[in-house]
Amino acid sequence: MALARGRRGDRHIDYWPGFVDALSTLLMAIMFLLSVFVLVQFLLSREISGKDAVLDRLNSQINELTSLLALEKSNSQDAQDALANLQASLSASEAEKSRLEQLLAQGAGAGDAANARAEALSRELDNQRQLSQRAQSQVELLNQQIAALRKQIGALEDALDASEARDRDSNAKIADLGKRLNVALAQRVQELNRYRSDFFGRLREILSDRENIRIVGDRFVFQSEVLFPTGSEQINDAGKVEMKKLAGAIIELQKEIPPEINWVLRVDGHTDNVPLSGTGRYRDNWELSSARATSVVKFLIENGVPANRLVAAGFGEFQPLDPSNTDEARTKNRRIELKLTER
Repeated sequence: MALARGRRGDRHIDYWPGFVDALSTLLMAIMFLLSVFVLVQFLLSREISGKDAVLDRLNSQINELTSLLALEKSNSQDAQDALANLQASLSASEAEKSRLEQLLAQGAGAGDAANARAEALSRELDNQRQLSQRAQSQVELLNQQIAALRKQIGALEDALDASEARDRDSNAKIADLGKRLNVALAQRVQELNRYRSDFFGRLREILSDRENIRIVGDRFVFQSEVLFPTGSEQINDAGKVEMKKLAGAIIELQKEIPPEINWVLRVDGHTDNVPLSGTGRYRDNWELSSARATSVVKFLIENGVPANRLVAAGFGEFQPLDPSNTDEARTKNRRIELKLTER
């Protein structure tokens, strides 16, 4: 019963206040939301209004920019054309610049050379001025010296005139002495020729005018076979006999020739053109011809002929009497020649 009363009491619980409270709370929330919505809507409308105005301005600016872009494109094409022209002008200017730089470099080199030349000429001009001053001083000094020299030359000319007068006298005397000397020399030569003729005549008489002993020009010729064995400088016995006769004739001649005639008897040795074998005592005909002439001279000295009246000379095969290449010519060319001459 108690439970039933309780259940009946529970069925009389009042829910309306709670519902009202919940509903008022909900209404208040809705009102708040509406207020917020209105506020937001207001703000949005303002913002949208502002954005529309901004958008209109932006569209206007876009239109202006579009117009400006079209104009800029046109200007850009013009600028490109102008740029191309400028580039072409720039290339031509650069080429002209290069040419001008080359000309400038050349001109600079020429200018430097000209400057250097001008400086050198300037220095040379200064030197010339200094030299000119020194030259003027020297000219003055030279003028003084020339005046003094003229005085000396005047004195020398006087002395020279006197000397020339003396020279004319001396030249006349010298010419006269020269004539006398030439006459004396001619007389000496004539005397020597006379003594040579006498000497050769005596030799011809002494030597019995043998065929292999003869006179050729102004020489008395002995064939080598008369005096020497083949290839030797030793005088053979027959040759010694002939040379002793020759020594006696020279000694007799010496007594007759005046002492003022300075004569000598030259003994010349000659050979043929046949080369020596080289195995003997002499290497060539030079040595053999000289040795034979020396042997004759020494033999004559041993037999009383003064040594100061004798000369020995060797000619080898280079002064032949007959240049033919025959046995007869070679026999003729092998000889000893005697020549009476002046020293």
